[in-house]
Amino acid sequence: MIRFIIPLIAVILFFLEPVFSLFSPISIADVSYTLVPRFVIVYLIFITAYYGRRRAILYGIVLGLLYDMYHIDIIGVYTFLYPVICYFAALIIRQIHRHIITVMFLSLAMVALLELLSFFFASLIALTAIGFEEFIVLRLMPTMVANSIFVGMFGYLFKRLIDEFGLQKAGI
Repeated sequence: MIRFIIPLIAVILFFLEPVFSLFSPISIADVSYTLVPRFVIVYLIFITAYYGRRRAILYGIVLGLLYDMYHIDIIGVYTFLYPVICYFAALIIRQIHRHIITVMFLSLAMVALLELLSFFFASLIALTAIGFEEFIVLRLMPTMVANSIFVGMFGYLFKRLIDEFGLQKAGI
């Protein structure tokens, strides 16, 4: 039963993302700001840092495929991006200390990278009509603020859960 806790949390976060996206867009002074919750990738970064790169990449492939099927019509974008982001995070985390604050900032940097890559892909195949400056102001910045709040609220909890259940699974 313990081995199912970590993937169960990932699935719960996957289903919570659309619930929180209902709060978006937010209009302030006749300007609409789009907040994109990226709970799954944040959790995958914590899995990468505290549980294992292979497990995070595997979860990234599965959850990315689910994200593609559930949210967008093009299969493969997030199936590719989630594991790649986890791999980059694993490369970075090898070079720095796995302190909770460091992993929190790393997860926010990876959210920004995910947003940029998904924007560039959408621009490449003409799925979006907004310019880069609009993207930065109207989508990336609000997304980063919203995900910073999420990471601040749940980062330590994720670390504790992954540490506790990861060690119990390993029999340590």
